[in-house]
Amino acid sequence: MFGASSRRRCDPAPSRWAYRLNRLWLTPLFRAALLRGVPVLVLALLVGQALSDPATLARLRAEAAALREAVAMRPEFAVRELAIEGATEETVADIAEVLALDFPVSSLDLDLEALRQAVEGLDAVASARLRVVAGGQLRVLVAARRPALLWRRADGLELLDAEGRRIMAVTARAEHPDLWLVAGEGADAAAPEALSLMRAARPLAARLRGLERIGTRRWDVVLTDGQRILLPETGALAALERAIALDEARGLFAGPVAALDLRDPARTVLRLRPPPEPGDPALPARDYPERAINSGEDA
Repeated sequence: MFGASSRRRCDPAPSRWAYRLNRLWLTPLFRAALLRGVPVLVLALLVGQALSDPATLARLRAEAAALREAVAMRPEFAVRELAIEGATEETVADIAEVLALDFPVSSLDLDLEALRQAVEGLDAVASARLRVVAGGQLRVLVAARRPALLWRRADGLELLDAEGRRIMAVTARAEHPDLWLVAGEGADAAAPEALSLMRAARPLAARLRGLERIGTRRWDVVLTDGQRILLPETGALAALERAIALDEARGLFAGPVAALDLRDPARTVLRLRPPPEPGDPALPARDYPERAINSGEDA
């Protein structure tokens, strides 16, 4: 009797709870949570408690700033000079002014994107690329706007690119004798059309002075001796080509023509200059008598 009771007490089989815990430990997710998740949670609690103290947080920020400053001031991060490529002397001076860098500076303190936007904000710059190269040099690669037109305004002359964007002011027409001249309010917005008209007007190059924008709506072609070709608001290029064809066939502008009015597609009007009388002042082109012509009539 005593022996049977002893055997029941020494049963080697695990208890129900031991069996369940053993099975749970064999589960990969539980084992990973216990071995990794619990230490991470404890560490996060300790860090959170430390950072909740304002004094500790301020000390950590100061140490991080000091460490960054020490790294930034190392010689290998120093930028000592500025190199600008692809720009004129005037634009180089403007770029140096807008960058406003006090060398030497650390490359870690340079915001290249903000500096690029500052350079591209200049009228003369179409696009720019900035990079720090070996040797401590900040290199600025500039794509400059190309002058295409000279715009005469009431307050002076300005260079425009092919899209009508301002490049810079100039003091005299003689500085850019190779550029076509435009005038009038709104001429910059219609620069692409002006270039097309100028290219079409090459047969009149010997007498061509430029284009004038009238009422921000249409163009006048201005020739020497005050002669004008009044172009319509729409179809200006075709009207100019018709005027050139009339001149080549009949020599219109070699005669006493003050203006050729093509604003009405159905009606071509000549304004003639009367023979000048001694002592009489010259009349402006708009005051000359008009004469309607057709393509089949004699001018």
